[in-house]
Amino acid sequence: MSDQERLLIVDDDDQFCFVMERAMRRRGYEVSIAHTQAEALEAARQAPPDLATLDLKLESDSGLKLLPELLTVAPECRVIVLTGYSSIATAVEAIKLGAVNYLCKPADADEILHALDRNSGDVDVEIADNPPSVNRVTWEHIQKVLQEHDGNISATARALGMHRRTLQRKLQKRPVRH
Repeated sequence: MSDQERLLIVDDDDQFCFVMERAMRRRGYEVSIAHTQAEALEAARQAPPDLATLDLKLESDSGLKLLPELLTVAPECRVIVLTGYSSIATAVEAIKLGAVNYLCKPADADEILHALDRNSGDVDVEIADNPPSVNRVTWEHIQKVLQEHDGNISATARALGMHRRTLQRKLQKRPVRH
């Protein structure tokens, strides 16, 4: 039995997994990699992780759907959600579903470990001087409606009054900066 903390990295990006695995092993963690929801649950059953990073947008699934299942298998695991597609709606849902933190990619090993280690909020967090742009507000609204429709693109497009392909194109783009 190892006294190293076990870290599960769930991400469909092979390069990210390779780099993060090396960085975390150098910091003394025992690391497992999973690229899919099924692989993540199997890895957690075989060796329950102490910590996990979970990509929000896995190739065929949402990390938000995996989060409660992962915590059922490994209830003591501290999970952070990582994403290149951040939105307020997904951040709120990730925390409600049991994540201890939510980080936007790119994030390095030190930022991830700091986020996993935080046990409370930061009352001194910086508040933006400017309101978000119209494009950012649009992105946030689309994410909220998508979340309300459980990731169903067709239902979301109908709710937003837009063509499904138009919505798909908008979702392929990276979120607009604040």
